[in-house]
Amino acid sequence: MIWPFTSASKKDDESSRQSVAWDESLNGTDWQHYKDPRNWVPTLLVTTTVLASLKIYRSYLRRIPGATHIKPGFFRKRSLFGRVTSVGDGDNFHMYHTPGGRLAGWGWLRRVPTKKTELKNMTIPVRIAGIDAPEGAHFGRPAQPYSTDALAWLSSYILGRRVRAKIYKRDQYDRVVATVFVRRFLLRRDVGLEMLKRGLATTYEAKSGAEFGGLEEKYKAAEVKAKEKKRGMWGGEPQFFESPRDYKTRMNSEESKTNNAK
Repeated sequence: MIWPFTSASKKDDESSRQSVAWDESLNGTDWQHYKDPRNWVPTLLVTTTVLASLKIYRSYLRRIPGATHIKPGFFRKRSLFGRVTSVGDGDNFHMYHTPGGRLAGWGWLRRVPTKKTELKNMTIPVRIAGIDAPEGAHFGRPAQPYSTDALAWLSSYILGRRVRAKIYKRDQYDRVVATVFVRRFLLRRDVGLEMLKRGLATTYEAKSGAEFGGLEEKYKAAEVKAKEKKRGMWGGEPQFFESPRDYKTRMNSEESKTNNAK
């Protein structure tokens, strides 16, 4: 009996339904559809492109706000590109990381901050590898001769400029130790080497923790040449010369004696 308001076609559909085994249903799938490259190659290409783009961004285009954010795997394998925002001493400065440089829009689409409030906790402190500049006045200690000259020269050479830092490690002061390069008159200059040539720094003399990035012989040769020509700090009488390392050792010894006497 057909109920009112129902059709015979609906009854026929219900009677035609039959249970089908799972494996029969699977075998009945049209696998030829998936064998056609036009159906899966576009999806594969999009997925691969997205994953590759994320990897490139995380490794090369993501801005690093500070030294503590640098992954350990970056040291000795990567270099950082950025603009020098301040120079603290004759051998260290702060850099605002600008990954990708102008190609990534820095300087014309993306602005590098200039105010101290904007730069706070947003820059990477860099210690120039392989050199030791004369010590300025710090923590009640008197300044060394030529410390102001070294600071003035370094400021004029790199402040406000784009530099590339080949990073090696992070020191005890959370600074990145790096060989630093800057473009001057279209030529790439090694900043540490230029300071040595001008007699504004010595090669790093600490017994432990020294880092030259494979340039130790080149640096020492530049130091010897500057010494022979009496450039910068080498211009005075040799008997009165005190290297930055000797100065720090003497200051530490005097402060230790003073503290023990109290």
